[in-house]
Order: sequence, then C-alpha cells, then structure tokens
Amino acid sequence: MLAGIEAELEELKHRDLYRCPTRACGIDFTSNDYLALSCHPALRAAGRSALDHGPTGAGASRLLRGTMAAHVALEEFAAGFFGCERALFFGSGYVASLALFSALLDRQDAVIFDASIHASMKEGIHVSNAKRFRARHNDPESFRDAMRSARERGARRLLIAVESVYSMDGDVAPLRELSRLAVAHEAMLVVDEAHATGIFGARGRGCSEELPQENLISVHTCGKALGVAGALICASASIVDYLVNKARPFIYSTAPPPVIAAMVARALQLIDEEPWRRARLLQLARSAHDALCPNTQFRGTQIIPVILGDAGRALAVANALQASGFDVRAVRPPTVPEDTSRLRISIHADHQDSDIARLAHGLRSALAQ
Repeated sequence: MLAGIEAELEELKHRDLYRCPTRACGIDFTSNDYLALSCHPALRAAGRSALDHGPTGAGASRLLRGTMAAHVALEEFAAGFFGCERALFFGSGYVASLALFSALLDRQDAVIFDASIHASMKEGIHVSNAKRFRARHNDPESFRDAMRSARERGARRLLIAVESVYSMDGDVAPLRELSRLAVAHEAMLVVDEAHATGIFGARGRGCSEELPQENLISVHTCGKALGVAGALICASASIVDYLVNKARPFIYSTAPPPVIAAMVARALQLIDEEPWRRARLLQLARSAHDALCPNTQFRGTQIIPVILGDAGRALAVANALQASGFDVRAVRPPTVPEDTSRLRISIHADHQDSDIARLAHGLRSALAQ
C-alpha cells in the first residue's frame, strides 16, 4: 500500500501537481480575507468576551448539550440580517454544503448544478444519490433544458445549485434568470454566497439579496470576507427544521465553539458599521485588474485570475512573486481544468495602491523570464 501511495506522490511531483501546506509570508494577495476583518479589533474583543463568559468548546452536538447562547444569538441575528425566516450555523462551508444536499435530496429527486460549482457542493450532491444534471457554466438555457429533462424523468424535488461569485474565475452567476427558472419549474435555488457575503448586494448581504426568499436557500461562508470561520444556511423555517432533523453532518457533529459564533455575529454587524470596506475593496479590484490584466474583461469582483495554462509555469511565476514579497499562489488541476493553471489574485480592502503597482511590476518581470 505504501509503495503505491509513494508512487502516486512522485507522479504528482513529476506533473507539477504536488501540494504541501506553506506558511503565510509576504503581502497577502491569495487569501479570502477580502474585507480585512480577520484582525479587526472588534472581532478580537468579541472573542475575548465570549471566552471570559463561556466555555472554550461546545462539548456536544447541537441536539445534545452543544447549543449555546452564542449559537442561538448568531442564528437569530443572521436571520434578520439576511432577511430569511431561519438560519443554521455550521462549522465550515464544506460541512454546510454536505449537510444541505445530502439531507434535502434522495434518489427520487434531481439537482441541476453549474459545471463550475465548488467541490463541497459536488460532494453533497454525490452523497445525496439524487439524479444529477450538469449545466453549462452561467448558461440559463442549459439550466432550462436540464430542468425540463429532470421533470420528464419524474423528479420529485428539484434543486438548482450555483455559486454567486465563482472563486477561480471571479465571474458572477445570472441569479435573476435562474431565480425565474426556479419559480417556473417549482424548484429551489441554492446559492453559495461564499465569495459574495459582506461584499455584494445593496447592503452587503450577497448577490441574492434582492431575490425572492420563498424558493431561495443561501449559504454564507463566515471564514472569508467575514474573517472568522463557519457557515450559515439561510432558508425558510421548514427547510431549517428539516435540516435539524435530517442532516447527519449537523446531528452528529460537535457544535462549533461558541466563541466562533460570537465573533461571526460581530462580523455581520461590522458589515453595516463599516460599509466603506466593501466600497474600497471594489474600487481597488477595478484598479488592480487594469494594472494586472489590462487585456482581459473585468468581471466586477475582487478575484482576478491570471491564467497561464501550464502548471509548471504557474508555479514558477508564483515562486518569483513570493520571492519578491507577495503571497500569490498557483492554482492547478484538479482545482481548475487541465491546461488552465493560474495565479488567483485576491484583492483586499486594506491593500494600498502602491502594493498593487509593485505587484503588477513583479508580475510583468516574472512573466518575462
């Protein structure tokens, strides 16, 4: 067994696809701390207060003794914040997606998913055993055709699964068209807002902020722009009650530490208290795109892909930028399709114009080598 594993590892190295965790170093142009909240003093204060007045860990699953006051307070606040009937807190976005799809769908049901959705959503869909229909990326016509096929095959429940902002290309889903399709076909629309929460929407609630709530399930990751950890599923009261009773990742997992819930609640408050952060972020994103990728279309988001194709080339350019003091990483298959290895440059609200100018100069130099 070990010999086979070691041979696979060597093959990954040969193909420039080997990975290992590396310490953060240099100016951060790679993490998802878009609003620069992860070191915000208000979140530190909320964490200290929670630790001073409660346990460090929940000690049990939510349905035993693990539901703490901080969990309840966060879920109540989040429901009001996102304008839904109920919210349910999970330890990570991956667990939330796994819980959602595995609980709501079975063999009698169908899910139509965008070809570019995150691996966590694909895992949840796979576990559900529902009929799966893959739609072309951001193509409403493809979704419409798939929904018709699903209904013709007798699908009971029908879910549409998309991200609002896609993390590798930085493009935005056509949510209004998909919402109308969901209504027309009596389907639920599941929107993963991982890279939009706190940034997009008139009040920073995400790209689905203005969509009808009746057939909407939104998932809001708390470890990206919110700067903490965990994820919130926002939906109708009946959907959340169903997840509490049916979602095995919720039922059989120890509850997230209450200190995390307290900090997430404070982060949501900061979205309203400091709206300048998202305005500054999107302003920087535009100028960064023009400096880094002037010959490509600006997608309107804080994620700027520099597609290089070859995995080895992407690694070499990333290494050169890291040596110049910029934390930029290469993203390679299977995270992205073959021959689309890239640098995924992430803009943050606390970046300086001079940082972006120096990064652009470093990128041009690295590409010229």
